[in-house]
Amino acid sequence: MTKTIEIKNMRDTRTVAAPAKDCGYFHGCQTCDENDTCKLDRAAHKKWLINKRMADIKYKVLVGSNKGGVGKSTTTVNLACALEKLGYKVGLADADLHGPNIPKMLGIENVRLRGDKDGIAPHIMPAGLKVASLGLLIEDQNEPVVWRDAVKYEFIIELLGNITWGKLDFLIIDLPPGTGNEHITIMDFIPNLDGVVVVSTPQDVALLDARKMISFVKERNTPIIGIVENMSGLICPHCSGEIDVFKKGGGERVASELGVPFIGAIPLDSEITICADKGVPVVQAYPESPSTKAFMAVAERCAIFLGAHPEQESGGGAA
Repeated sequence: MTKTIEIKNMRDTRTVAAPAKDCGYFHGCQTCDENDTCKLDRAAHKKWLINKRMADIKYKVLVGSNKGGVGKSTTTVNLACALEKLGYKVGLADADLHGPNIPKMLGIENVRLRGDKDGIAPHIMPAGLKVASLGLLIEDQNEPVVWRDAVKYEFIIELLGNITWGKLDFLIIDLPPGTGNEHITIMDFIPNLDGVVVVSTPQDVALLDARKMISFVKERNTPIIGIVENMSGLICPHCSGEIDVFKKGGGERVASELGVPFIGAIPLDSEITICADKGVPVVQAYPESPSTKAFMAVAERCAIFLGAHPEQESGGGAA
């Protein structure tokens, strides 16, 4: 049974349908003034709060790799920016707690997130991309994040439930390497997760880990949007010939073997690295480059897989 209860908030008062036994605050437990004394069902409140946040987001997409160093965060940033260029409203959540590199790649290392009346406001980039990361909360970027799983669990809940994402077409979530606590928590708490993009490089060692990620996602009954093969061939700047530095075609082969879509190959391009270090994604810095065209193709295939249409989702044509 539910009833209409009053949400008590320092700056806001409203009514909302919520289970009578549960808390009605529209912010997370960690930022609540009553956190130390509360006797209510916190697990139920967390689930309710995340459901309320996620209900305003049409497509929730995870980007994972199971292996570090394959360019997962770079792919995540450029995928989010590519979707934005296609005309969608996009949010980017950095769930890589031990290596939150998203702020560096977007040039917002000095930004700090602030509380608003309903939780914590994400940082909004000039083009409209909304971003939340642990890197926007810690003061010293050189300090390691040394957390046990219980603390990581609480931060993931805050990332999903206490960030005021608002209405979005896409929420892209950058996962840490592996198939551990963060992955399970996110999949458990996000209702109707729409899919996972798996990033790999072409060599067999990386593809072995990609297979594990795909198996993990399938066991969780979550759709696999497709495999992205990163660092797929190098265009020689002198002769324009193609060099297979890390081999090529492995991602497409694995996708065919496992019966999942192959949604694109991203070239090994020094401009991608240079742009990441400068804090400007390559899809913004070089809109006509081969790398940008590859990322745009990946974004378009993601949208097609999910049945998204920017003119319907965001009320306007492609940017």
